[in-house]
Amino acid sequence: MSHYLFDRTFDIYFTGVYNGNITFKETFAEICDVDRRTRAQLKREPFNKNKKNTMIDYLKLHSELAAYAEAQWEGDRVTLANGSVYSRYLTFSDRIDGKEVTSQLWAQRKTNGVLDIITVDGKIVAFSNPGRVSSEIAVVKGYEKLTPLVKYDDPLLSKAQYGINNLGTVFVPTRDGVNLATEVFLPDGLQPGEKVPAIVVRTCYGKERDIHRCWHWTARGYAFVIQDVRGRSDSDGILEPFQNEREDADDLFNWIVAQDWCDGNIGMWGASYLGYTTTAAATSGNPHLKTAISEVNVGSPFTDTARRGGTICSWPLLCWTLAQSMSNRTDFAVFAGESISVEEAVTHRPITEIPEKIIGKKSGPWDLWREHYHYDYFWKHSDNTQHSHKIKIPMLIMSGWYDGDALGVQETWRFLTKHDVPGRRIILGPWPHNLNAFRDCEDLEFGDNAVDYDFDTRIIRWFDRYLKGIQNGEDKKPRAMYYVVGENQWRESEDWNPLESKLVNLYLASIGSANSMFGDGRIVWQPDSEPGFDSYIYDPLQPIGERGHVKPYHCNHIQLRSDCLVYDTEPLSTDVAMAGNVYAEFYASSSAVDTDFIVRVSDVDEKGIARKISDNVIRAEFRKGFDKPELLEPGKVEKYEMEMYFNGYVFKKGHKIRIDITSSNYYEFFPNTNTGINPYEDPKPVVAENRIYHGKEYPSHVKLPILYGL
Repeated sequence: MSHYLFDRTFDIYFTGVYNGNITFKETFAEICDVDRRTRAQLKREPFNKNKKNTMIDYLKLHSELAAYAEAQWEGDRVTLANGSVYSRYLTFSDRIDGKEVTSQLWAQRKTNGVLDIITVDGKIVAFSNPGRVSSEIAVVKGYEKLTPLVKYDDPLLSKAQYGINNLGTVFVPTRDGVNLATEVFLPDGLQPGEKVPAIVVRTCYGKERDIHRCWHWTARGYAFVIQDVRGRSDSDGILEPFQNEREDADDLFNWIVAQDWCDGNIGMWGASYLGYTTTAAATSGNPHLKTAISEVNVGSPFTDTARRGGTICSWPLLCWTLAQSMSNRTDFAVFAGESISVEEAVTHRPITEIPEKIIGKKSGPWDLWREHYHYDYFWKHSDNTQHSHKIKIPMLIMSGWYDGDALGVQETWRFLTKHDVPGRRIILGPWPHNLNAFRDCEDLEFGDNAVDYDFDTRIIRWFDRYLKGIQNGEDKKPRAMYYVVGENQWRESEDWNPLESKLVNLYLASIGSANSMFGDGRIVWQPDSEPGFDSYIYDPLQPIGERGHVKPYHCNHIQLRSDCLVYDTEPLSTDVAMAGNVYAEFYASSSAVDTDFIVRVSDVDEKGIARKISDNVIRAEFRKGFDKPELLEPGKVEKYEMEMYFNGYVFKKGHKIRIDITSSNYYEFFPNTNTGINPYEDPKPVVAENRIYHGKEYPSHVKLPILYGL
């Protein structure tokens, strides 16, 4: 069926850099690429599934093109025949052929990863993927000024004026003689003696993955240097996660500044494990590193993914470790849990045999970690907090409320604040680990502004300011920018936690039977004068399991259980907004010599649905510090303190704030056997009676960072 989008050519811009064009035919899509070095237009050819250097899925778009062409782009919300939902959002105006023309940007809803639409007079003139470190817009020629492309016209933004000169792969030696595969891209046409700043990425996922999304920096006058970490892809050596990233980055920086094309200024970008390599590099104190951008960074092992709270993490650690252990290249099907059984992986015992059982081979990292159950010299070396005093550079930190590595981000911000690192800034959105990806999560709806159209340009401006010295004002902006879900607005503050927030204690109380959401647990604003406690039986062979732990999942199936203590406020008389880190301070005992405690905060609506807001875990053996393990004296009451996941959220009038405490989630961490025996030795589990105490003598509580309402 023919329609107006067939035979129409769209110019493709990758983060503001012209990157060819695509024409939608009736039975196929035809693309015309650009040679990145010469900027010459290449031969037109059919677009196929093997083309991986685009952000927009043009094959999927072509297959659904009729739904877009036949949609009536009017009103405030549009639902397409393919089920896609759009809402009216931004407008852009410009003069075309002497006439003032206004376009309408339609924000895609209810999807992870967005494809926004720009229309003029009800007809599509552009498709837009706002992305994060890079973006992509396909636009009909002549309508560029009626799209978000106008943001690249900023006179203080480095202009995309260079071709890309790929110097190929070189092997950079480390101080201990390991050669690391390093690919270098320079702005084409540099004159003899002309030098440029460099942006570095160090990755465990293969250089080619990040080259596609980062090359545009080179078009703007930066050298781009990307390196495979030890044991991954084309690099020599053995992968020992976390262990060598500080020293190897230091060696790379020294190699870069010795090249005749480098002006001595180096910046670094990374996300997830690449965020860890970035943060670790900053702790090297190398004088040539002038700034760094760390997104959703994996934290130090006992803070985040590997040994969070002293536990041994299960699926969050297994998925990555098994994917890295298949070969020297990441197996993303294993990483996503698509080619293996997640349930089998997290329940197999002994845990030392999991790699052989699930992927049919041993895992070097898994075997290495089993040798270091306790926090020792091995973990201390990879603990960025221990080395953070060496950071002296401005760092831009970015994460989201639904980021599984948010605790790593909180750690980074904590030590940047402790050492008062100048130029530090943090941006926190309603985002998952793949930032800037959606406007809805589970059954929560955010504003259309939840996807930030300034994300990629902010990164460019940051590097422009600190590597090129462009006075663009990035260093003058408020220290924190964050999104409050429920208000669905961005806020700014001069610090994080926001200076505008105050920590309010929510104390636990009951008459002794807080078991499950049907118990008598309650939240009070002052501890009861009389002491009390609630107890539950924790059986490691009957653990709780919740796989979607980083999302605002419904908690009711957990809070129905008798091994979960539940405490509620009365229905709120007004909206209560919070923004910041959450903290728990509680008093507990156990009949066992070791156990785990999980504290969770949730929002209970008028229908009784509880949505997770924040949580964390602590292993009792490490209650006095990860470097001070000490088993419990059964029955002895002891104090526990921990930092929980941050959030920006509004508890609506009529809702309840809920706190629950339990001891397991086998999808996040292997259940504590309660024996105090090294879990790698596969001890036989024992059942524990765990008690939570409250009242004036033992004022167990959670601290919420309240903006208003309490």
